[in-house]
Amino acid sequence: MTNDTWGTVRNELQRTVGQSNFTNWIEPLEFSGLNNGIAEFSVPTNFMGNWVARNFGDQIKHLLNEAGEAVHRLEFAVASKSTPRAPQVKPAPTPAAEPVNDSPVPGAPLDSRFTFDSFVVGKPNELAHAAAKRVAEGGPVSFNPLFLYGGVGLGKTHLMHAIAHELQQDRPDLNVVYLSAEQFMYRFVQALRERKMMDFKELFRSVDVLMVDDVQFIAGKDSTQEEFFHTFNALVDQNKQIIISADRAPGEIKDLEDRIKSRLQCGLVVDLHPTDYELRLGILQQKVEQYRQQYAGLVLADGVLEFLAHRISTNVRVLEGALTRLFAFASLVGREITMELAQDCLADILRASDRKITIEEIQRRVSEHYNIRLSEMIGPRRVRNIARPRQVAMFLSKQLTSRSLPEIGRRFGGRDHTTVMHGVKRIEDLQLHDSQIAEDLELLRRSLEA
Repeated sequence: MTNDTWGTVRNELQRTVGQSNFTNWIEPLEFSGLNNGIAEFSVPTNFMGNWVARNFGDQIKHLLNEAGEAVHRLEFAVASKSTPRAPQVKPAPTPAAEPVNDSPVPGAPLDSRFTFDSFVVGKPNELAHAAAKRVAEGGPVSFNPLFLYGGVGLGKTHLMHAIAHELQQDRPDLNVVYLSAEQFMYRFVQALRERKMMDFKELFRSVDVLMVDDVQFIAGKDSTQEEFFHTFNALVDQNKQIIISADRAPGEIKDLEDRIKSRLQCGLVVDLHPTDYELRLGILQQKVEQYRQQYAGLVLADGVLEFLAHRISTNVRVLEGALTRLFAFASLVGREITMELAQDCLADILRASDRKITIEEIQRRVSEHYNIRLSEMIGPRRVRNIARPRQVAMFLSKQLTSRSLPEIGRRFGGRDHTTVMHGVKRIEDLQLHDSQIAEDLELLRRSLEA
């Protein structure tokens, strides 16, 4: 294989993976040779080689084979002895190109779609959006850390990418690192294996803004938690900004050390609530505007967006994916996007969306209704003003989800299934002669099924 062949493949990768991914991960690769079906590349660091192999390896191998080379494996090797510091990433070739992650600590690539401009703000996420915008200003730290939590597809990762994009654009002097908790753990384990812990500590404690996504994944990993705790403290002591996301509040992450929970709760903890109808409709309307040029000439009938916003309520990603599929299908068959077409084209998504109410959503709604904290809902306290809402939430979880009693018990702080049975039976009895409980149940059920 010649360098010309690799150059052709590089050009195709630049077209398909996006400028940011290309600049961060493909451009630093140097083709070394092809031996016995093994394509060999030099990389600045082991981390970069492992990342490229996991995320782009199959694509590179496919393109090489399409170019006429018989490649069945890729190998990446560090060209010369060096520290784990990756070279500074070159800026994108034109001002119009998306910002890139130019930190000396290799982080995850940023998605160019996830900006503040593309984030639709509504009541369920307005506080999270305002807090993220404040942090993105890059001024003096006002709350540290910023902890964003919520269910799947509610915008946590979108906001974190948006913060990173804005900081890189407005404050290029700052060393901003975004990565997942899993990647942090991977880097830590690699440093242990290669006996480069001092380099690891120096790298991660030299950043100005550290962003860690899905921190719940380090729960139960004792050594990783230990290092994360010390990194956290070192950065806070230097007044460096930390932004964390998780699928639940710090106090509700099982197997996370108490000292880490305490540190995570010392800043601003913001819940991204499940989307309401108005927010979902706004997201769909924004997506339609983006599709106007791509699908010029397509006619969208009245009521279709409202129908989708009402029926697909659990996950924004599913909602956006449904609209993408609908526009693509209508374009291919040359038909107007009508209610009938939507129901036929999205039948599987609409079926899956029916009654897909989660225990977490029930807990959150019941907590808000009775004005108690979510942590109290799943905590150990048994006082009446907490125990009764807990039983209501257990009852609704049994009625509105397909979860088993043991599973429901686990979601309520690890309670036994007999406790759930007792709670469900208690509410069944109460609703027959307690009009307030009956009214509460009806209001909550309507709210959850809306």
